Amino acid sequence: MPKPASAEKQENENPEDEIIAYELARKQREISIAEFFEKNRHLLGFDNKRKALLTAIKEAVDNSLDACEEAGILPEIKVEVVEMGEERFRVSITDNGPGIVKEQIPNIFAKLLYGSKFHSLKQARGQQGIGISAAVLYGQLTTGKPARILSRISPTKPAYYYELHINTSTNSPEIVKEEERADCEFEHGTRVEIDLEASYQKGDQSVDEYLKQTAIINPHATIIYITPKAEQFIFARVVNELPPPAKEIKPHPYGVELGYLMKMLRNAEEKTLQSFLTNEFSRVGASTAKEICERAALLPNTKPSSLDRTAAEKLLRAIRETKILSPPTDCLSPIGAKNLENGLRKEINAEFYTSTSRPPSVYRGNPFIVECAFAYGGDLPADKPVTLLRFANRVPLLYQQGACATTKAVVSTNWRAYGISQSQGAMPVGPLVIALHLASVWAPFTSEAKEAIAHYPEILREMKLALQECGRELARYIGKKHRVHDELKKKSYIEKYLPHIALAISEILGLSEEQEKELEEAIKDILEKSRHIESLQDEGAEAEIEGERLGISGNVEDELESEGFEENEDETPKTSKRRKRASALNSEESDAESDYLKGGSDEE
Repeated sequence: MPKPASAEKQENENPEDEIIAYELARKQREISIAEFFEKNRHLLGFDNKRKALLTAIKEAVDNSLDACEEAGILPEIKVEVVEMGEERFRVSITDNGPGIVKEQIPNIFAKLLYGSKFHSLKQARGQQGIGISAAVLYGQLTTGKPARILSRISPTKPAYYYELHINTSTNSPEIVKEEERADCEFEHGTRVEIDLEASYQKGDQSVDEYLKQTAIINPHATIIYITPKAEQFIFARVVNELPPPAKEIKPHPYGVELGYLMKMLRNAEEKTLQSFLTNEFSRVGASTAKEICERAALLPNTKPSSLDRTAAEKLLRAIRETKILSPPTDCLSPIGAKNLENGLRKEINAEFYTSTSRPPSVYRGNPFIVECAFAYGGDLPADKPVTLLRFANRVPLLYQQGACATTKAVVSTNWRAYGISQSQGAMPVGPLVIALHLASVWAPFTSEAKEAIAHYPEILREMKLALQECGRELARYIGKKHRVHDELKKKSYIEKYLPHIALAISEILGLSEEQEKELEEAIKDILEKSRHIESLQDEGAEAEIEGERLGISGNVEDELESEGFEENEDETPKTSKRRKRASALNSEESDAESDYLKGGSDEE
């Protein structure tokens, strides 16, 4: 039987299609991570020359601070920038940390995605194992010169010196030079030198500003900075104690997604599902694990590696339906409200400071803490937008302010209630510096460059509450300042016009000089008493509205009503405004603070 014409045509076309398919297949090859970032260095913060200088220094300083803190050493870091030619700089960062063992030096500095923090659930500046090796890669691409590393772990041990390149095809270190050095000026620590193409400028996004903000958020560190102009700046420590060390924790069940849970089940070494749940997750004890198994309709003695996708999905649903205690917070190392305020006092000349540290909260199973500090008045400009200092895990964030959760939290706060002017949807305007710090085991950055914090609702809520707490303290101070100003103004009026009034009355009534003085004193006493009573009434009304500020517990609106500040026909516009402001404060905060952690009960 003859074949249809269409079938013959299809057979004739098949050989040609196969050739094309094989040609396409031959073009496919694996891409190393180093090759990827070689072509996409903007993802790591090296998208322009000014930013490249800042990013290289930032990555090295972050590593130095982390190393010192993990070793229990108060950090002392020297940053030197030397101009080698037109748009060519050499950056040198030296620390007094524990040093690096010889075998690890090449991989740490010349291999991307190599580090100790990616799989560790505890607060740290570095997270991905990319930072310092990306700086080495950028220097290699722009100057062709190797990075130079000198490290020593003990006064009794020699120092080791390396010159390193990165093999971008294999993402592996190439050792250009290696030697042992007996003469080293430091007893322990590490120095890294990188030549790179860059530009140096002062300003809000400069190396100078980064190091200043690093000193604010790390008041326990001393930073010595030598600029390309050979100017030396010393940011001395103001705190002689290290922050509490962060402890590593296991992942929390609420933060696990289906694919990751399936991977954990496949790789599980435990014999039973119950032991898997108690050993692999935090805040899961025997009774909680049993409850999860019952909800999932799975036997507690089921072998974890035998569960398929359907069973894993049932297990995940059961986890989310079970009340589990929030993760422990000893994995966090907040700077502390007082220390953050001290850091701000050291670098910002203002007339009023306040700070707060919020209770721990959770997003996607990851614990976090928000800290906030204000500096107001003094030398700060009153006609410009407030200065926002953004920090994540004690690292300044200088770029992408508009994309950051901290900016959204500031803009969405009603600053007029705290005595600061603000246009709708804009940054407030006034002589104010706001420092907002997020401490988390996994800070949710918007990109690998770690320049902005993602907009998680839980994080935004805590940031806004921290801003409100400091805002109430600020409003109280501004209110006091205005009252003092008004009192002095009224007093000056009394002193200026009272003698003329007394003289006029004396002439009308024909009083003697002595009677005129008595009349002047009497009128003055009456006016002073009236002014004092009005001042007390203003203070009392404001104190009721600001009950949270003064440490008064309970419903602010109820306290006002108990004192007679009820809405009625005789209520003055001023009193009505206070009452409405109290109501707004109460409704704004009571909902947000009531359920910041999803609680549960277990024997843990």
